[in-house]
Amino acid sequence: MPQSRVVILGAGFGGLTAAKSLAKHAQVTLVDRHNFQTFLPLLYQVSTAGLAADHVAYPVRGALRDSGVGFSMGSPVSIDHSKKTVTLDNGQVLDFDYVVIAMGSSTADFGIKGVAEFTYAMKSVHEALAIRASVMRHFEDLCRVDDGSSCELTVVGGGPTGVEMAGALAELVRGPLKRDLETVASRMHVRLIEAGSRLLPSFDQKLSDRTKLDLEKLGVEVLLNTAVQEVTRSDITLGSGERIQSSMTIWAAGVKGAPVIHSLDLPIERERVVVEPTLQVKDLPHAFAIGDLSGSVGVNGQLLPMVAPVAIQQGKWVARQIQGLIKGTRPEPFIYKDKGSMATIGRHKAVVQVNNFKLAGPLAWLAWLWLHLFYLLGGRNKIGTIADWTWNYLTFDRANRHIIDEL
Repeated sequence: MPQSRVVILGAGFGGLTAAKSLAKHAQVTLVDRHNFQTFLPLLYQVSTAGLAADHVAYPVRGALRDSGVGFSMGSPVSIDHSKKTVTLDNGQVLDFDYVVIAMGSSTADFGIKGVAEFTYAMKSVHEALAIRASVMRHFEDLCRVDDGSSCELTVVGGGPTGVEMAGALAELVRGPLKRDLETVASRMHVRLIEAGSRLLPSFDQKLSDRTKLDLEKLGVEVLLNTAVQEVTRSDITLGSGERIQSSMTIWAAGVKGAPVIHSLDLPIERERVVVEPTLQVKDLPHAFAIGDLSGSVGVNGQLLPMVAPVAIQQGKWVARQIQGLIKGTRPEPFIYKDKGSMATIGRHKAVVQVNNFKLAGPLAWLAWLWLHLFYLLGGRNKIGTIADWTWNYLTFDRANRHIIDEL
């Protein structure tokens, strides 16, 4: 009897986990528009010269080696659910018995004018390198023209991504750039804008307060209860009507399901695929949606967060459900097990929360380092990351301050 055919769209945390878990139980084909997986949690370190770009990218075929899983580089343009086929932009048509949609997320601009045109997102290696190049180019511009002007680096969004980016930018300015030319670094300022009443709203209030204090010690200006109304190339208009200068604006205020889901004949609600508790797409029992674009809800009735642990758990879960369906058993509801959250703010500064357990400071920072190394793919990437981190720690320098972009 031939094996069931499973097509998995997206080689992120969820898709790759599902593919490897299903490798021995079905004929699996993994599809992604890139031939590498990006370790998104460390992209901000590429943006701020802490890591080399190739340390956060790992070849998909390398991850699948000897697993028996096939790989096709391309993007889906349509799914025929009646014929059970996926058509890719490279012209390839893939037949399936089950399909898993796991194509991640994109930046959400919430309809705010100017965000798409004038801000930097951070969802890919290319975007991270663009941020790094822009920061370094602003530094070089200040070095060239001593007219008393300043450079305002603004991060919008007070969640983990925004907090980590703001802290890393501040350390880049206070460390390597200050050593390069102190008078110029003193004219570069980092600002973090959050529309809510506190940073890291999913964390305990005490950890949020600690995070704000640590960022301010690094020289970051933190603006809470501050909405963004419009962004231009050189400034930001706040909800109050006040206009503030922003030499470059980095948008970390939210994400939504990847736009491609709108072309795949799927039920969409709040920019996510509508799924049953089993993670099967509503009215499409042969299709599953996992990760950032899945509209799966937690025990509190709220949409699950768009974070790697959710995608990884869902990838494993869907693999088991498909195995069960192949054997003729009924799928079961997915229950997310929250193993905690963490965010790093800077050198020796991080916060960790696991249920009622809370930790801040050097031990939390070490826990953050260890966990990210654990999930990073590839021995070379792990060694390279350790080498970069060690160099940065011992020398207070960041050697990856190259301007590498399209110019």
